[in-house]
Amino acid sequence: MDWRQEWAKRPLWMNFALLFCAYMALLYVPWDFFFKPVEEDVEVWFGVMFHGETAKWLTPLHWIVYAAGTIGFWQMSRWMWPWATIYIAQIGIGFLVWSVNHWSGSWLGWALGITSLALWAIPCVALARNRKLFGAD
Repeated sequence: MDWRQEWAKRPLWMNFALLFCAYMALLYVPWDFFFKPVEEDVEVWFGVMFHGETAKWLTPLHWIVYAAGTIGFWQMSRWMWPWATIYIAQIGIGFLVWSVNHWSGSWLGWALGITSLALWAIPCVALARNRKLFGAD
């Protein structure tokens, strides 16, 4: 296998997404699940923070997402295009929800949330515009 050819399949930013997913799936989430004490565990889904035992039970869902992301970006799988785009959009919306809730609906929470949403829109739009890289028509 020629590694240069393999990495050339994707734009640089998408290779970073692949490496991030691989790091999360292979190192961080297993550490989080097996070694982080339950009392310290926190998971965020759709902008809602879960703590303790609930967070521990939700950790495998993140593991599945990041493992699928690693495989999907590595193989540039056809199914990856819509799901990665949807997941990234969900992260942006989650940041908006979390910011507004965390700052009790203040103008600062809204400002931070809208800014985060706008920033997450960048990779979301980039993924949406690169459908052809995933073999989708």
